Amino acid sequence: MGSPVGSVRNVKIFVLYLMENINYPLDFVTINDIIMQTDYVMYLDFAEAFNEMLDGDLIVKVSENGEDMYVITEKGRYIARELKSDILPSILDRSLSAALRYLNFKKRGIVAKCTVEKTDDGRYSVNCSFTEKKVLIFSQTLIVDTLDRAERMQNNFYERPEAIYRGVTALLAGNVNYLFD
Repeated sequence: MGSPVGSVRNVKIFVLYLMENINYPLDFVTINDIIMQTDYVMYLDFAEAFNEMLDGDLIVKVSENGEDMYVITEKGRYIARELKSDILPSILDRSLSAALRYLNFKKRGIVAKCTVEKTDDGRYSVNCSFTEKKVLIFSQTLIVDTLDRAERMQNNFYERPEAIYRGVTALLAGNVNYLFD
């Protein structure tokens, strides 16, 4: 089963579109993370497309402060601009929005933490928090009945902490449509 955006060719267009619009060097892990913010691309398709983009000079590796970073080339920009119509505009828009939200979260240096502890009464405490520059900006504790449920919550928290943060702040601010923004 392939990626929802289609062939590896479309995965390349998708990645190039995001890289062109972000427009600054990114490391491999960050590129992977922004691609995975939505479920439009499967990891194996991304990995294959990434290597083909390097081989085809659509992206290049540069060294920045001793770290390998990747930037889109002019050839890659041209392909992104000319072929983006092969992918639904709504997919591109949602993915770019998700990528920019993720990068904002990362750039701010927010650290997400979630622990699970057994309570005295045999239930489990799921403790989630966010710190920004070592200042606590969010803390929430939930008590659940099983370890399995607590661990699933912890795993979900770590999969997309920026979505959790955005969701809770949107709900508290009265924006019940945060899932659709």
